[in-house]
Amino acid sequence: MTKIHLIGICGTAMATLAAMLKQQGLDVRGSDQDVYPPMSDFLAAQGIPTLAGYRAEHITSDLDIVIVGNAISRGNPELEEVLDRKIRYRSLPEAIREQFLWGARSIVIAGTHGKTTTTSLAGWVLTHGGLDPSVLVGGIARNFGPDGSSYRLGQGRDFVIEGDEYDSAFFDKTAKFLKYLPDIAVVNNVEFDHADIYADFDAVALAFRRLVNLVPRRGLLLIGSDSAGARALIDAARSRVETFGMRADADWQAHDPVAVDGGTRFAVRRGGSPFGVFEMPLLGVHNIRNALAAIAVATEVGISPERIGEGLRLFAGIKRRLEIVGVVDGVTVYDDFAHHPTAVAETLAGLRLANPAARIWAVFEPRSASSCRRIFQDDFARAFDAADEVVVAPVFRSTLPESERLSIPQLVGDVTARGRRAREAESLDGIVRVIVREHRRGDLVVLMSNGGFGGIHQKLVQALGTA
Repeated sequence: MTKIHLIGICGTAMATLAAMLKQQGLDVRGSDQDVYPPMSDFLAAQGIPTLAGYRAEHITSDLDIVIVGNAISRGNPELEEVLDRKIRYRSLPEAIREQFLWGARSIVIAGTHGKTTTTSLAGWVLTHGGLDPSVLVGGIARNFGPDGSSYRLGQGRDFVIEGDEYDSAFFDKTAKFLKYLPDIAVVNNVEFDHADIYADFDAVALAFRRLVNLVPRRGLLLIGSDSAGARALIDAARSRVETFGMRADADWQAHDPVAVDGGTRFAVRRGGSPFGVFEMPLLGVHNIRNALAAIAVATEVGISPERIGEGLRLFAGIKRRLEIVGVVDGVTVYDDFAHHPTAVAETLAGLRLANPAARIWAVFEPRSASSCRRIFQDDFARAFDAADEVVVAPVFRSTLPESERLSIPQLVGDVTARGRRAREAESLDGIVRVIVREHRRGDLVVLMSNGGFGGIHQKLVQALGTA
Protein backbone atom coordinates (compact mmCIF):
# COMPACT_ATOMS: atom_id res chain seq x y z
CA MET A 1 0.00 0.00 0.00
CA THR A 2 1.31 3.45 -0.96
CA LYS A 3 2.36 5.38 2.16
CA ILE A 4 1.97 9.16 2.02
CA HIS A 5 3.02 11.90 4.45
CA LEU A 6 1.66 15.45 4.20
CA ILE A 7 3.77 18.29 5.61
CA GLY A 8 1.34 20.98 6.73
CA ILE A 9 -1.65 18.64 6.89
CA CYS A 10 -3.88 20.98 8.92
CA GLY A 11 -4.28 23.50 6.12
CA THR A 12 -7.79 23.27 4.72
CA ALA A 13 -6.78 22.10 1.25
CA MET A 14 -4.15 19.68 2.58
CA ALA A 15 -6.57 18.11 5.05
CA THR A 16 -9.13 17.70 2.29
CA LEU A 17 -6.56 16.02 0.04
CA ALA A 18 -5.54 13.73 2.92
CA ALA A 19 -9.16 12.65 3.36
CA MET A 20 -9.54 12.00 -0.37
CA LEU A 21 -6.38 9.89 -0.46
CA LYS A 22 -7.50 7.96 2.61
CA GLN A 23 -10.87 7.29 0.99
CA GLN A 24 -8.97 5.77 -1.94
CA GLY A 25 -7.45 3.24 0.44
CA LEU A 26 -3.97 4.75 0.76
CA ASP A 27 -1.94 4.86 3.98
CA VAL A 28 -2.03 8.56 4.88
CA ARG A 29 -0.58 10.56 7.75
CA GLY A 30 0.77 14.05 8.25
CA SER A 31 2.24 16.69 10.49
CA ASP A 32 1.68 20.33 11.32
CA GLN A 33 3.01 22.91 13.72
CA ASP A 34 -0.40 23.49 15.28
CA VAL A 35 -2.81 20.59 15.58
CA TYR A 36 -6.12 21.62 17.12
CA PRO A 37 -9.88 21.52 16.43
CA PRO A 38 -11.70 21.66 14.16
CA MET A 39 -9.07 20.31 11.76
CA SER A 40 -7.65 17.79 14.23
CA ASP A 41 -11.17 16.44 14.80
CA PHE A 42 -11.79 16.22 11.04
CA LEU A 43 -8.58 14.27 10.44
CA ALA A 44 -9.19 11.98 13.42
CA ALA A 45 -12.67 11.20 12.09
CA GLN A 46 -11.05 10.07 8.83
CA GLY A 47 -8.63 7.82 10.72
CA ILE A 48 -5.62 9.89 9.66
CA PRO A 49 -2.76 10.07 12.21
CA THR A 50 -1.53 13.62 12.77
CA LEU A 51 1.84 14.43 14.31
CA ALA A 52 2.28 17.68 16.24
CA GLY A 53 5.32 19.74 15.30
CA TYR A 54 7.82 19.38 12.47
CA ARG A 55 10.62 16.88 13.16
CA ALA A 56 13.08 15.15 10.85
CA GLU A 57 12.25 11.79 12.43
CA HIS A 58 8.71 12.05 11.07
CA ILE A 59 10.21 11.36 7.63
CA THR A 60 10.56 7.60 7.93
CA SER A 61 12.24 5.27 5.45
CA ASP A 62 9.00 3.55 4.47
CA LEU A 63 7.42 6.64 2.90
CA ASP A 64 6.62 6.49 -0.82
CA ILE A 65 5.58 10.12 -1.36
CA VAL A 66 5.69 13.34 0.66
CA ILE A 67 3.23 16.10 -0.20
CA VAL A 68 4.55 19.56 0.66
CA GLY A 69 2.01 22.20 1.64
CA ASN A 70 2.13 25.68 0.16
CA ALA A 71 2.93 27.21 3.56
CA ILE A 72 6.09 25.09 3.94
CA SER A 73 9.44 26.72 3.15
CA ARG A 74 13.13 25.90 3.33
CA GLY A 75 14.34 25.41 6.88
CA ASN A 76 11.42 23.19 7.83
CA PRO A 77 13.08 20.11 9.43
CA GLU A 78 10.89 17.63 7.59
CA LEU A 79 11.36 19.30 4.23
CA GLU A 80 15.13 19.39 4.74
CA GLU A 81 15.09 15.66 5.51
CA VAL A 82 13.09 14.97 2.35
CA LEU A 83 15.57 16.94 0.23
CA ASP A 84 18.64 15.38 1.88
CA ARG A 85 17.37 11.85 1.31
CA LYS A 86 15.84 12.46 -2.13
CA ILE A 87 12.46 11.14 -1.11
CA ARG A 88 9.82 11.68 -3.79
CA TYR A 89 7.84 14.84 -3.09
CA ARG A 90 5.02 16.70 -4.78
CA SER A 91 2.98 19.85 -4.37
CA LEU A 92 -0.72 19.62 -3.55
CA PRO A 93 -1.88 20.29 -7.14
CA GLU A 94 0.63 17.77 -8.51
CA ALA A 95 -0.71 15.15 -6.11
CA ILE A 96 -4.30 15.89 -7.16
CA ARG A 97 -3.35 15.56 -10.83
CA GLU A 98 -1.44 12.31 -10.40
CA GLN A 99 -4.00 10.63 -8.17
CA PHE A 100 -7.30 11.85 -9.57
CA LEU A 101 -7.16 13.69 -12.91
CA TRP A 102 -5.36 11.43 -15.36
CA GLY A 103 -8.16 9.51 -17.05
CA ALA A 104 -10.90 11.81 -15.77
CA ARG A 105 -12.82 14.43 -17.71
CA SER A 106 -11.39 17.40 -15.86
CA ILE A 107 -13.68 20.42 -15.48
CA VAL A 108 -11.62 23.31 -14.11
CA ILE A 109 -13.46 26.34 -12.72
CA ALA A 110 -11.21 29.40 -12.62
CA GLY A 111 -11.44 33.17 -12.29
CA THR A 112 -10.61 35.90 -9.83
CA HIS A 113 -14.12 35.70 -8.34
CA GLY A 114 -16.87 33.11 -8.15
CA LYS A 115 -14.73 29.96 -8.30
CA THR A 116 -16.09 28.33 -5.17
CA THR A 117 -19.74 29.04 -5.94
CA THR A 118 -19.45 28.00 -9.59
CA THR A 119 -17.57 24.80 -8.72
CA SER A 120 -20.18 23.91 -6.11
CA LEU A 121 -23.05 24.68 -8.48
CA ALA A 122 -21.57 22.72 -11.37
CA GLY A 123 -20.58 19.82 -9.13
CA TRP A 124 -24.03 19.62 -7.59
CA VAL A 125 -25.92 19.94 -10.90
CA LEU A 126 -23.82 17.11 -12.35
CA THR A 127 -24.47 15.06 -9.22
CA HIS A 128 -28.21 15.71 -9.39
CA GLY A 129 -28.08 14.92 -13.10
CA GLY A 130 -26.90 11.39 -12.32
CA LEU A 131 -23.30 11.64 -13.53
CA ASP A 132 -21.83 10.86 -10.08
CA PRO A 133 -18.85 13.23 -10.50
CA SER A 134 -15.97 13.84 -8.16
CA VAL A 135 -15.83 17.42 -6.89
CA LEU A 136 -13.14 19.42 -5.10
CA VAL A 137 -14.05 22.92 -3.97
CA GLY A 138 -12.31 25.60 -1.90
CA GLY A 139 -15.19 25.93 0.54
CA ILE A 140 -17.86 23.89 2.30
CA ALA A 141 -20.64 22.97 -0.14
CA ARG A 142 -23.79 22.11 1.79
CA ASN A 143 -25.08 19.65 -0.81
CA PHE A 144 -22.22 17.24 -0.15
CA GLY A 145 -22.73 15.28 3.06
CA PRO A 146 -24.98 15.93 6.08
CA ASP A 147 -22.81 18.79 7.36
CA GLY A 148 -21.45 19.87 3.99
CA SER A 149 -18.04 19.03 2.57
CA SER A 150 -15.32 20.45 0.37
CA TYR A 151 -15.19 17.28 -1.74
CA ARG A 152 -17.00 14.23 -2.98
CA LEU A 153 -15.51 11.22 -4.74
CA GLY A 154 -17.86 9.68 -7.29
CA GLN A 155 -17.65 6.77 -9.70
CA GLY A 156 -18.33 8.84 -12.82
CA ARG A 157 -15.71 10.09 -15.27
CA ASP A 158 -16.11 13.79 -14.43
CA PHE A 159 -13.96 15.65 -11.92
CA VAL A 160 -15.12 19.21 -11.20
CA ILE A 161 -12.31 21.13 -9.52
CA GLU A 162 -11.84 24.69 -8.34
CA GLY A 163 -8.86 26.10 -10.21
CA ASP A 164 -6.87 28.40 -7.96
CA GLU A 165 -4.45 30.91 -9.49
CA TYR A 166 -2.37 31.05 -6.31
CA ASP A 167 1.07 29.44 -6.46
CA SER A 168 1.73 25.76 -5.77
CA ALA A 169 4.68 25.26 -3.42
CA PHE A 170 8.08 26.61 -2.40
CA PHE A 171 9.61 24.89 -5.44
CA ASP A 172 6.85 25.80 -7.90
CA LYS A 173 5.57 29.36 -8.06
CA THR A 174 3.18 28.74 -10.95
CA ALA A 175 -0.60 28.69 -10.51
CA LYS A 176 -2.21 25.57 -9.13
CA PHE A 177 -4.70 25.36 -11.98
CA LEU A 178 -1.92 24.72 -14.48
CA LYS A 179 -1.65 21.17 -13.06
CA TYR A 180 -5.30 20.25 -13.57
CA LEU A 181 -5.43 18.94 -17.18
CA PRO A 182 -8.58 20.83 -18.24
CA ASP A 183 -10.96 19.25 -20.74
CA ILE A 184 -13.49 21.96 -19.94
CA ALA A 185 -12.22 25.22 -18.47
CA VAL A 186 -14.34 28.05 -17.10
CA VAL A 187 -12.85 31.52 -16.64
CA ASN A 188 -15.45 33.63 -14.86
CA ASN A 189 -13.43 36.85 -14.81
CA VAL A 190 -9.87 38.14 -14.57
CA GLU A 191 -8.82 41.01 -12.31
CA PHE A 192 -5.75 41.92 -10.33
CA ASP A 193 -5.51 40.02 -7.03
CA HIS A 194 -2.97 38.20 -4.87
CA ALA A 195 -0.66 41.18 -4.73
CA ASP A 196 1.76 39.18 -2.60
CA ILE A 197 2.71 36.95 -5.54
CA TYR A 198 1.62 38.80 -8.70
CA ALA A 199 3.33 42.07 -9.58
CA ASP A 200 0.49 43.48 -11.64
CA PHE A 201 -2.58 42.65 -13.73
CA ASP A 202 -0.46 41.49 -16.67
CA ALA A 203 1.14 38.82 -14.49
CA VAL A 204 -2.29 37.56 -13.43
CA ALA A 205 -3.54 37.59 -17.03
CA LEU A 206 -0.49 35.59 -18.15
CA ALA A 207 -1.33 32.82 -15.68
CA PHE A 208 -4.84 32.59 -17.11
CA ARG A 209 -3.53 32.61 -20.69
CA ARG A 210 -1.38 29.63 -19.78
CA LEU A 211 -4.48 27.84 -18.47
CA VAL A 212 -6.36 28.59 -21.71
CA ASN A 213 -3.41 27.20 -23.66
CA LEU A 214 -3.85 23.82 -21.93
CA VAL A 215 -7.42 23.16 -23.12
CA PRO A 216 -7.25 20.53 -25.90
CA ARG A 217 -8.65 21.09 -29.39
CA ARG A 218 -11.68 18.95 -28.62
CA GLY A 219 -12.19 20.64 -25.27
CA LEU A 220 -14.32 23.64 -24.33
CA LEU A 221 -13.36 27.02 -22.95
CA LEU A 222 -16.17 28.99 -21.27
CA ILE A 223 -15.41 32.69 -20.93
CA GLY A 224 -17.25 35.22 -18.77
CA SER A 225 -18.15 37.86 -21.34
CA ASP A 226 -18.89 40.55 -18.74
CA SER A 227 -15.19 40.63 -17.80
CA ALA A 228 -12.84 42.45 -20.16
CA GLY A 229 -9.93 40.53 -18.66
CA ALA A 230 -11.60 37.21 -19.45
CA ARG A 231 -12.65 38.24 -22.97
CA ALA A 232 -9.04 39.12 -23.76
CA LEU A 233 -8.15 35.44 -23.36
CA ILE A 234 -10.27 34.25 -26.28
CA ASP A 235 -7.55 34.80 -28.87
CA ALA A 236 -5.24 32.46 -26.94
CA ALA A 237 -7.66 29.53 -27.25
CA ARG A 238 -7.05 26.51 -29.46
CA SER A 239 -10.31 24.87 -28.41
CA ARG A 240 -13.99 25.64 -28.87
CA VAL A 241 -14.98 28.81 -27.04
CA GLU A 242 -18.39 29.80 -25.68
CA THR A 243 -19.11 32.97 -23.74
CA PHE A 244 -21.58 33.54 -20.92
CA GLY A 245 -22.87 36.62 -19.15
CA MET A 246 -25.42 39.42 -19.22
CA ARG A 247 -24.14 40.96 -22.47
CA ALA A 248 -26.43 40.61 -25.48
CA ASP A 249 -23.60 39.11 -27.55
CA ALA A 250 -22.88 36.27 -25.11
CA ASP A 251 -23.45 32.72 -26.36
CA TRP A 252 -25.13 32.03 -23.03
CA GLN A 253 -27.02 35.18 -22.03
CA ALA A 254 -29.00 35.68 -18.83
CA HIS A 255 -31.70 38.34 -18.83
CA ASP A 256 -34.68 39.61 -16.84
CA PRO A 257 -33.40 38.76 -13.35
CA VAL A 258 -35.97 38.99 -10.54
CA ALA A 259 -35.48 38.52 -6.80
CA VAL A 260 -37.87 35.83 -5.52
CA ASP A 261 -38.23 34.34 -2.02
CA GLY A 262 -34.63 34.82 -0.93
CA GLY A 263 -33.28 33.82 -4.32
CA THR A 264 -33.24 34.80 -7.98
CA ARG A 265 -35.17 33.89 -11.12
CA PHE A 266 -33.67 34.58 -14.54
CA ALA A 267 -34.15 33.61 -18.16
CA VAL A 268 -31.43 32.22 -20.41
CA ARG A 269 -30.84 32.43 -24.14
CA ARG A 270 -28.39 30.18 -25.94
CA GLY A 271 -27.19 31.51 -29.26
CA GLY A 272 -30.00 34.04 -29.19
CA SER A 273 -32.75 31.42 -28.73
CA PRO A 274 -34.70 30.80 -25.49
CA PHE A 275 -33.12 28.03 -23.41
CA GLY A 276 -35.10 28.15 -20.18
CA VAL A 277 -36.09 30.00 -17.03
CA PHE A 278 -34.20 29.10 -13.88
CA GLU A 279 -34.46 29.77 -10.15
CA MET A 280 -31.83 29.41 -7.46
CA PRO A 281 -31.54 30.29 -3.76
CA LEU A 282 -28.68 32.73 -4.42
CA LEU A 283 -28.70 36.52 -4.68
CA GLY A 284 -27.07 38.91 -7.11
CA VAL A 285 -26.06 39.27 -10.73
CA HIS A 286 -22.66 37.78 -9.91
CA ASN A 287 -24.36 34.54 -8.88
CA ILE A 288 -26.42 34.55 -12.08
CA ARG A 289 -23.11 34.55 -13.95
CA ASN A 290 -21.87 31.70 -11.75
CA ALA A 291 -25.06 29.75 -12.47
CA LEU A 292 -24.75 30.42 -16.21
CA ALA A 293 -21.31 28.82 -16.19
CA ALA A 294 -22.72 25.79 -14.38
CA ILE A 295 -25.60 25.59 -16.88
CA ALA A 296 -23.16 25.68 -19.80
CA VAL A 297 -20.96 22.99 -18.23
CA ALA A 298 -23.93 20.75 -17.47
CA THR A 299 -25.26 21.13 -21.01
CA GLU A 300 -21.86 20.24 -22.45
CA VAL A 301 -21.83 16.94 -20.53
CA GLY A 302 -25.36 16.03 -21.60
CA ILE A 303 -27.73 17.09 -18.81
CA SER A 304 -31.15 18.35 -19.89
CA PRO A 305 -32.37 21.89 -19.14
CA GLU A 306 -35.13 20.47 -16.94
CA ARG A 307 -32.68 18.49 -14.82
CA ILE A 308 -30.35 21.48 -14.61
CA GLY A 309 -33.22 23.61 -13.37
CA GLU A 310 -34.06 21.08 -10.66
CA GLY A 311 -30.45 21.04 -9.52
CA LEU A 312 -30.24 24.82 -9.30
CA ARG A 313 -33.45 24.99 -7.25
CA LEU A 314 -32.09 22.36 -4.85
CA PHE A 315 -28.70 24.01 -4.40
CA ALA A 316 -28.09 24.38 -0.66
CA GLY A 317 -25.39 27.04 -0.79
CA ILE A 318 -21.88 27.36 0.59
CA LYS A 319 -20.65 28.26 4.00
CA ARG A 320 -19.32 31.83 4.27
CA ARG A 321 -21.09 33.04 1.11
CA LEU A 322 -23.82 35.32 2.49
CA GLU A 323 -24.35 32.65 5.13
CA ILE A 324 -26.92 33.59 7.76
CA VAL A 325 -25.32 33.06 11.17
CA GLY A 326 -28.19 34.43 13.22
CA VAL A 327 -31.46 36.34 13.23
CA VAL A 328 -31.79 38.19 16.54
CA ASP A 329 -34.12 41.01 17.58
CA GLY A 330 -35.18 41.44 13.97
CA VAL A 331 -31.58 41.77 12.74
CA THR A 332 -30.16 39.28 10.22
CA VAL A 333 -26.41 38.69 10.56
CA TYR A 334 -24.50 37.32 7.57
CA ASP A 335 -20.98 35.93 7.24
CA ASP A 336 -19.31 36.49 3.88
CA PHE A 337 -15.86 35.72 2.51
CA ALA A 338 -15.68 38.88 0.34
CA HIS A 339 -12.34 40.64 0.59
CA HIS A 340 -11.62 41.96 -2.92
CA PRO A 341 -13.41 45.24 -3.80
CA THR A 342 -15.30 43.61 -6.67
CA ALA A 343 -16.52 40.79 -4.43
CA VAL A 344 -17.56 43.27 -1.73
CA ALA A 345 -19.49 45.38 -4.24
CA GLU A 346 -21.24 42.42 -5.87
CA THR A 347 -22.19 40.82 -2.56
CA LEU A 348 -23.75 44.02 -1.27
CA ALA A 349 -25.46 44.73 -4.60
CA GLY A 350 -27.04 41.28 -4.58
CA LEU A 351 -28.33 41.78 -1.06
CA ARG A 352 -29.69 45.20 -2.03
CA LEU A 353 -31.50 43.80 -5.08
CA ALA A 354 -33.34 41.34 -2.87
CA ASN A 355 -33.92 43.84 -0.04
CA PRO A 356 -34.42 47.27 -1.62
CA ALA A 357 -35.85 48.92 1.50
CA ALA A 358 -33.63 47.36 4.19
CA ARG A 359 -30.84 49.15 6.01
CA ILE A 360 -27.62 47.29 5.21
CA TRP A 361 -24.57 47.36 7.48
CA ALA A 362 -21.30 46.44 5.76
CA VAL A 363 -18.65 45.50 8.32
CA PHE A 364 -15.32 44.91 6.62
CA GLU A 365 -11.97 43.58 7.83
CA PRO A 366 -9.01 44.26 5.49
CA ARG A 367 -7.12 41.02 5.99
CA SER A 368 -5.96 39.37 2.77
CA ALA A 369 -2.63 40.18 1.16
CA SER A 370 -4.45 42.26 -1.45
CA SER A 371 -7.15 43.97 0.62
CA CYS A 372 -4.54 45.39 3.01
CA ARG A 373 -2.80 47.27 0.19
CA ARG A 374 -3.21 50.85 -0.94
CA ILE A 375 -3.46 49.70 -4.56
CA PHE A 376 -7.18 49.06 -3.94
CA GLN A 377 -7.80 52.32 -2.05
CA ASP A 378 -10.04 53.89 -4.71
CA ASP A 379 -11.77 50.60 -5.58
CA PHE A 380 -12.80 50.02 -1.98
CA ALA A 381 -14.21 53.55 -1.79
CA ARG A 382 -16.75 52.54 -4.47
CA ALA A 383 -17.30 48.99 -3.21
CA PHE A 384 -19.72 49.96 -0.43
CA ASP A 385 -22.20 51.96 -2.54
CA ALA A 386 -25.03 49.46 -1.93
CA ALA A 387 -24.68 49.70 1.88
CA ASP A 388 -26.14 52.29 4.24
CA GLU A 389 -23.80 51.88 7.21
CA VAL A 390 -20.13 51.00 6.73
CA VAL A 391 -17.81 49.98 9.56
CA VAL A 392 -14.16 49.26 8.75
CA ALA A 393 -12.11 47.19 11.18
CA PRO A 394 -8.37 47.70 11.68
CA VAL A 395 -6.06 46.24 9.04
CA PHE A 396 -5.26 42.71 10.23
CA ARG A 397 -1.63 42.30 11.32
CA SER A 398 -0.22 44.03 8.30
CA THR A 399 3.56 44.32 8.10
CA LEU A 400 3.37 46.53 5.02
CA PRO A 401 4.99 49.95 5.25
CA GLU A 402 2.45 52.71 5.75
CA SER A 403 3.01 54.03 2.23
CA GLU A 404 1.78 50.70 0.79
CA ARG A 405 -0.96 49.98 3.32
CA LEU A 406 -4.68 50.65 2.88
CA SER A 407 -5.53 53.88 4.71
CA ILE A 408 -8.62 53.32 6.83
CA PRO A 409 -9.18 57.05 7.62
CA GLN A 410 -8.99 57.87 3.91
CA LEU A 411 -11.36 55.00 3.07
CA VAL A 412 -13.88 56.18 5.66
CA GLY A 413 -13.67 59.71 4.28
CA ASP A 414 -14.10 58.56 0.69
CA VAL A 415 -17.08 56.33 1.51
CA THR A 416 -18.69 59.18 3.46
CA ALA A 417 -18.19 61.51 0.50
CA ARG A 418 -20.16 59.03 -1.61
CA GLY A 419 -23.19 59.45 0.65
CA ARG A 420 -22.77 56.52 3.01
CA ARG A 421 -22.37 56.70 6.77
CA ALA A 422 -18.91 55.28 7.43
CA ARG A 423 -16.73 54.95 10.48
CA GLU A 424 -13.48 53.39 11.58
CA ALA A 425 -13.58 50.86 14.41
CA GLU A 426 -10.76 50.63 16.92
CA SER A 427 -11.63 47.08 17.96
CA LEU A 428 -14.02 44.21 17.34
CA ASP A 429 -15.73 44.90 20.66
CA GLY A 430 -16.23 48.46 19.45
CA ILE A 431 -17.97 47.19 16.31
CA VAL A 432 -20.31 45.05 18.39
CA ARG A 433 -21.15 47.96 20.69
CA VAL A 434 -21.99 50.28 17.77
CA ILE A 435 -24.34 47.79 16.11
CA VAL A 436 -26.02 46.80 19.37
CA ARG A 437 -26.57 50.46 20.23
CA GLU A 438 -27.81 51.62 16.83
CA HIS A 439 -29.57 48.63 15.27
CA ARG A 440 -33.23 48.52 14.44
CA ARG A 441 -35.56 45.73 13.36
CA GLY A 442 -35.13 44.73 9.74
CA ASP A 443 -31.42 45.61 9.58
CA LEU A 444 -29.09 43.35 7.59
CA VAL A 445 -25.52 43.09 8.89
CA VAL A 446 -22.86 41.62 6.58
CA LEU A 447 -19.54 40.70 8.23
CA MET A 448 -16.91 40.46 5.50
CA SER A 449 -13.44 38.96 5.91
CA ASN A 450 -11.39 36.15 4.39
CA GLY A 451 -10.44 35.04 7.90
CA GLY A 452 -12.13 34.35 11.20
CA PHE A 453 -12.67 38.06 11.97
CA GLY A 454 -11.83 37.41 15.61
CA GLY A 455 -15.01 35.42 16.20
CA ILE A 456 -17.12 38.57 15.84
CA HIS A 457 -20.04 36.66 14.31
CA GLN A 458 -21.09 34.88 17.48
CA LYS A 459 -20.10 37.82 19.67
CA LEU A 460 -22.50 40.04 17.75
CA VAL A 461 -25.33 37.50 17.72
CA GLN A 462 -24.98 36.96 21.46
CA ALA A 463 -24.81 40.68 22.18
CA LEU A 464 -27.91 41.39 20.10
CA GLY A 465 -29.70 38.62 21.97
CA THR A 466 -29.09 40.28 25.32
CA ALA A 467 -29.59 43.88 24.17
